[in-house]
Amino acid sequence: MLRGMRKASSNWLGKTIMAVVMGVLIVSFGVWGIADIFRGFGQSTLAKVGHTDISTEQFRQIYTDRLQQLGRQFGRPLSPDQARAFGLDRQVLQQTLAEAAMDEEARRMGLGASDAEVLRTIYSDPNFKGLNGQFDPQRFQATIRNFGYTEGRYIAEQRRVGLRRQIADTISSGIEPSKSLMEALTRFQNEQRSIDYIRLGAAQAGTIEAPSPEALAAYFEEHKAQFRAPEYRKIVFVAITPAELGKWETVSDEDAKKVFEQRKDQLGAPEKREVSQIVFPNVDEAQAARARITAGTSFDDIAKERKLNPSDVNLGFVAKSAILDPAVADAAFSLPSGEVSQPVKGSFGVALVKVGAVQPGVTPTYESVAQQIKNEIASERARTKVGDLRDKMEDERGGGASVAEAAKKLGLTPVTVDAVDRSGHLPNGQVASGIPRGLDVVSQAFGSDVGVDNDPIQFNGGYVWYDVLGITPSRERNLDEVHDQVEAKWREDQISTKLRAKATEIVQKLDSGSKLADEATAAGVKVETAAKFRRDASVAGVPAAAIAAAFRTAKDGDGQTPVAGGDQWIVFRVTDVTVPPIDFNSKEVKQLHEAVKRSLSDEQVAQYVTRIESDIGMTVNEAAFAQVTGANSNN
Repeated sequence: MLRGMRKASSNWLGKTIMAVVMGVLIVSFGVWGIADIFRGFGQSTLAKVGHTDISTEQFRQIYTDRLQQLGRQFGRPLSPDQARAFGLDRQVLQQTLAEAAMDEEARRMGLGASDAEVLRTIYSDPNFKGLNGQFDPQRFQATIRNFGYTEGRYIAEQRRVGLRRQIADTISSGIEPSKSLMEALTRFQNEQRSIDYIRLGAAQAGTIEAPSPEALAAYFEEHKAQFRAPEYRKIVFVAITPAELGKWETVSDEDAKKVFEQRKDQLGAPEKREVSQIVFPNVDEAQAARARITAGTSFDDIAKERKLNPSDVNLGFVAKSAILDPAVADAAFSLPSGEVSQPVKGSFGVALVKVGAVQPGVTPTYESVAQQIKNEIASERARTKVGDLRDKMEDERGGGASVAEAAKKLGLTPVTVDAVDRSGHLPNGQVASGIPRGLDVVSQAFGSDVGVDNDPIQFNGGYVWYDVLGITPSRERNLDEVHDQVEAKWREDQISTKLRAKATEIVQKLDSGSKLADEATAAGVKVETAAKFRRDASVAGVPAAAIAAAFRTAKDGDGQTPVAGGDQWIVFRVTDVTVPPIDFNSKEVKQLHEAVKRSLSDEQVAQYVTRIESDIGMTVNEAAFAQVTGANSNN
């Protein structure tokens, strides 16, 4: 429809007619009253926090970006239904409201961030660094443009982020988890259990006779929904990303060698040396100490006499660039291994420098890294082309061209998938090929329809356009179509039911005093052991469900749990429960301490944000929220 309207308005007569039509529509909106036109809290505004309005389109973009990010992390698209099942829709809404509340609070408090600080943050962002490791203005412009930002808008967003961080850091400053909390969490985390267990499989279920035609037909009727043919959609898409365009970019050896010379030091491995130093207040003391070392006193003994910690003396195995004091660096990298320097006047005093082992540097040849450099240059050049092609693609689409037509006109190759279900599978059960990993074009297509002019999907620093070409509705299959699948599922259920009964019987016998070894012999299986595992452990041969069940069972207690799929069952006895002593200086406990501290800080900030929202007022347009997240698509 929209494409037809664009075509109709492409000449002067069409434009005149469309102007009249739109005028009539606007008048009718004014007469009949449309919630989102000219008045009220309508679909154009999704939420209001204080004096800040969050538009429906603004939240739609935020929500879509988040689903695409998660899809890339999971390696498969995340559908709107799955997102709502995980609660992601509400999480993104709460985050968006919280950011708006923090922005309001920053304005109320009169906070500000200097241009220099904002620019420093941007300049240090690795996403904007070029092949030479320095900030690249062209890369910066191309990157933010690919994500829909202008330079001014991006800088303003970074300023807001910095102010939010100021508030959050102030609110969470000084928070420390209590010792009792750390003790409880450490015990919970480090508790260990041991179990003896047996594994019951299909053999222990006994003979499963083939079902009668009547029984299979009855089973099929009860479970018909499981065998229903899914809805399939025919889609076509085209990707304009740096990676895709870079495949066709030719890079000369001349260009690659220029970059190689600029980055030679970064591409290779610099020489490293084991360096130690002792700093003295003056040259005389340093010279006296060196004389003693020459006479036989060890370097380490001199350090101990001066009550220096090892961390004050040993700089470690370092490259020259890692030594902060240039004078010390020059001395360390001019000495032979095992030698002690003359007194060195450095930035922090007079030092004696000792060199231990030496690891020579490695300088790569151009040939060994040529392809890597060419690929990087190709991607960099392609990144600057993405924006131009995006504009041309949008112009073609705006002129009424389909995705396939626009792609071919621009010399791009569209990908067509004739039939794919919501999970990304073809009718033969195989995963649809040709769809880049992490691209959620399938779930997006299932949220669209034939003839709909869809917004492009942001993906891998570029864009993907797609059309839905056809829809094959979901339908009920008859038993003849899925006979083998139905019979296999019936058999699986029979095995699972019998194994559950068998496991329950064995647990009852164990609780009455029977031994696991005797029950294993009777069942024709062997007793296995898993010792001293934690609740977060991954134990070979022991399913996660059994580990979780073991931590719900007391010492010398018995339990059972199915293995995923139900075709196996685990029966176990907890033979030992131990809680190792707590070492508050261990790396593990320190990491837990930091994690708990971050969690407490996040909770403190969340409470603060809730108070802000309560004080300044917050409203959410649930209808608009449901429309954006697809919650009303099934109504």
